Amino acid sequence: MCNEERTFIAIKPDGVQRGIIGEVIKRFEVKGFKLVGMKMLWPSEELLQEHYIDLKERPFFPGLIKYMSSGPVVAMVWEGKGAVKTGRVMLGATNPADSLPGTIRGDFCIDVSKNIIHGSDSVESANKEIALWFKDDLVSYTSCAFDWLY
Repeated sequence: MCNEERTFIAIKPDGVQRGIIGEVIKRFEVKGFKLVGMKMLWPSEELLQEHYIDLKERPFFPGLIKYMSSGPVVAMVWEGKGAVKTGRVMLGATNPADSLPGTIRGDFCIDVSKNIIHGSDSVESANKEIALWFKDDLVSYTSCAFDWLY
């Protein structure tokens, strides 16, 4: 059965600064997901305000935008069966204190305000975030062409 669900994963400025890009990629690849888009960019405040529009009224919003625009981000699109839900499990809880060892946040992070990685929380959010960050910049090939992939 072919399942091409996609999720948006972004390594935040503190994750880039700490050099964990390769570890994140490794974990998603070893899990069995396929990387179909990746770029490093220094996001504009406008892009970030659109990305986090649902948090606009929250008191931490200005600090979030300042933090996310403080350095480069690695934006990625991963594809595979259950990519959104499994990706969220792999990231761990938003608050690193609640993240289990073995998750990305559980292994690499201690501060909720600098929690090193973002992952889409639903298929709908993933589709919106992918369209916002990547437009038409994705590699299109299907894992269905390879019998040995799942």
